[in-house]
Amino acid sequence: MTTRRASALVGVLVLLAAAIVSVAALAVGGGDPDHTAPSTTPERPETGEADISGDGDGDAAGPPAQDEPPAEPTSPEEPPEPDPTDEPEPTRQRLVIHHVGDVNLDPSYVPVLRDAGPDAAWDGVRDTFARADLVMVNLECAATDGGTPQPKQFLFRCDLDALPAMRDAGVDVVTLANNHSGDFGIPGMVESRHNVEAAGMVAVGVGEDEADAYAPRIVEIGGWRVAIIGFGGVVPVPEWTARGDRPGQPTGYDPQRMAEAIEVAADDADLVIATVHWGTEGADEPRAEDRVKADAMIDAGASVIFGHHAHRLQPVEVVDGVPVFWNLGNFVWPRHSTAGATTAIAEYTIDPDGTVTACLLPVEIDATGTPQITGEARRCA
Repeated sequence: MTTRRASALVGVLVLLAAAIVSVAALAVGGGDPDHTAPSTTPERPETGEADISGDGDGDAAGPPAQDEPPAEPTSPEEPPEPDPTDEPEPTRQRLVIHHVGDVNLDPSYVPVLRDAGPDAAWDGVRDTFARADLVMVNLECAATDGGTPQPKQFLFRCDLDALPAMRDAGVDVVTLANNHSGDFGIPGMVESRHNVEAAGMVAVGVGEDEADAYAPRIVEIGGWRVAIIGFGGVVPVPEWTARGDRPGQPTGYDPQRMAEAIEVAADDADLVIATVHWGTEGADEPRAEDRVKADAMIDAGASVIFGHHAHRLQPVEVVDGVPVFWNLGNFVWPRHSTAGATTAIAEYTIDPDGTVTACLLPVEIDATGTPQITGEARRCA
């Protein structure tokens, strides 16, 4: 090869090498400064906040943060509902309870009712009753206009107009658990209960069925919740006693059944009053079997026991801390004898601290059959 041709070839090679270098420079960024190569990792906007994308490495950015919506206005907080268990216990007051024995409102039998009217029967004790918070009586007559006379020696029908007069005299509770409330049949016995209640008094001792008969009647007075049950321990025939769906009186013969009723009542009351028709007519002392019944009721929770039926006033006695008025004798009743006319108002008093007193307030029935306070000193157990 000649020298000229060799020099020309060298020149071409130099120019070719320069072109290659120029192209390479463009390939590695030496081109248009306004068009830089894209980055493989997208740039994040500068928000001034830490990455909270949740993947923990901060490499992936989420969408730009949005302003949080304003919090909704809150309403004033509602006061909490009152808790019934937080309510204060009612303040208990001194409670005075009176109970009297046999009251007969048959005008054909009691002279004062026939001659002076039913209001006059209470004139001698009205003021004494007014000093009590609760007054109870044993009503010895059927308070009904209807019914069928029963095959008995003595049948007593109450004058219905005498019921509101008795209420006006201060009587609050009437027991019908005795041997005369059914003198005109069991339907008449049930009607007697309704008539007593219609006159504004609480009736115990008779129920529409067995459950109703043994359910206590509740009276709330002076801050005390008082349960009252009347037991009929002198019935002429067994059918007078409530059984199942059959109406009648709670038994006064079965100590266990009596105790069960008292126990139920004690679970729902501060005080439990048992009023019981029991004893032997003309007797001055309680029967041994009645002491067994009293013990059973006291063990079950009775607070006080009032007895009636003997037509004689018997003592008041405290048995295991519970007053028992064994028999309260007659009250609104004909004066047949001095013994039968000597009677009393039973007075049971309980103070707020639970202190109890039990006394007999002496009463004499006059010739018209009206009870009169004698003024003698009370006799307390």
